Amino acid sequence: MSFTLAIIGRPNVGKSTLFNRIVGRKLALVDDTPGVTRDRRIHDGKLYDLHFKVIDTAGLEIAEAGTLEGRMRAQTEAAIDEADAVLFVIDAKAGLTPTDIEFAQLVRKFNKPIVLVANKSEARGADAGLYDAYRLGLGEPCPISAEHGQGLPDLRDAIVEVIGKEKAFAEEKAEEEFTQEKIGALVGEDVSDEDEEIIPEYDATKPLQIAIVGRPNAGKSTMINTMLGQDRLLTGPEAGITRDSISVEWEWRGRSVKLFDTAGLRRKARVQEKLEKLSVADGLRAIRFAEVVIIVLDATIPFEKQDLQIIDLIIREGRAPIIAFNKWDLIEDRQALLADLREKTERLLPQVRGIRAVPISGETGHGIDKLMESVEMTHRIWNTRISTGRLNRWLEGVITHHPPPAVAGRRLKVKYMTQVKTRPPGFMVSCSRPDVMPQSYVRYLINGLRDTFEMPGVPIRLSLRTSDNPFASRAKKKR
Repeated sequence: MSFTLAIIGRPNVGKSTLFNRIVGRKLALVDDTPGVTRDRRIHDGKLYDLHFKVIDTAGLEIAEAGTLEGRMRAQTEAAIDEADAVLFVIDAKAGLTPTDIEFAQLVRKFNKPIVLVANKSEARGADAGLYDAYRLGLGEPCPISAEHGQGLPDLRDAIVEVIGKEKAFAEEKAEEEFTQEKIGALVGEDVSDEDEEIIPEYDATKPLQIAIVGRPNAGKSTMINTMLGQDRLLTGPEAGITRDSISVEWEWRGRSVKLFDTAGLRRKARVQEKLEKLSVADGLRAIRFAEVVIIVLDATIPFEKQDLQIIDLIIREGRAPIIAFNKWDLIEDRQALLADLREKTERLLPQVRGIRAVPISGETGHGIDKLMESVEMTHRIWNTRISTGRLNRWLEGVITHHPPPAVAGRRLKVKYMTQVKTRPPGFMVSCSRPDVMPQSYVRYLINGLRDTFEMPGVPIRLSLRTSDNPFASRAKKKR
């Protein structure tokens, strides 16, 4: 992108609504409650022919540095420093306030180009607030309605004017070139058997999409800040600081990684407020979008009921799960607790046997590298593809050793198996009367697949189908 814009203003002037309008999606949480946004969110934006990055920020408030509001303000100031220009948003309907005047002075100190945006200008009586905005000394206000999309052409022109045409329309010339070597590296062959079909190799160059989830105050944001080596996300002793699901870019050992920080997930019965419901829904969307999900558990109080429900949700969604036992630096008898956690992991999570669990300290960075190694290994397994020939040779041995049971005096026939999908691995078994196949035998097949083909710690899907009988209609006619 050619430039970056930061949307700045006091709470509840419509910054997140404008952010959603510019990015074209409802990414940021929007509510009538002031101070909904806390972290800064960066996304690609578009305004007609302008393409840029846009930052949504928390509302500027007067507060001490150590308070939650003070830390939110520090995040906003970091966004101003990072941006090439600032959209200073005021509420034309409510008119100018002393807070607007004070923060206009603050933004001016950064010496960045400023576009004064008078939002909610469609409201009755907004003209007085629009004319009052000239008192800020930030130039001519641009009247818009972020809610209804009015005034955006004027906003586009104002941005071009302060940024300059050369920078506003700078084109990125860097394009990825696909050489024959790079294309060849994406495809591999199953060397164990020459007559097998070609199986794609795991591509270790593709970016990883990782969601970080867990209960409130488990240390998710702190862990991400340690990974990044900067205070990118708002943290503190208060539970439930994170509200939006924030994505940040990172690089680990030369590989691009996108991390999604999510709001803490409490029990459904305790989630009463509308704002928290929106935060939870945003977190669930992040889980569905991610490939690998790191479940952060507090090592001092692990495996609460809510922890198990979160892990079960991730497995049902088909994501690749990893457990991170955080706050390991607070544990005294580590060996005893580690043995206890391993036993509980195997006992409480039988549906994803072999799930990787890593003790870490989000505060000090202990165990982060080992956690990422487990993430990459689990991602490889999640992308596993097994050739049909290998699957059916294995299935033949399994049926010989332990055939399916007879139901109502008739033995079930298992004909063949094939893998129909990856991410997570999904298999189809052709058999007679799939509707009466015992679930215990299905679990036996899944566990056999997991052990034989080394697929621990990821969900495995197994569907049963019967082949069509071309003579079934003739048999009905004879009757």
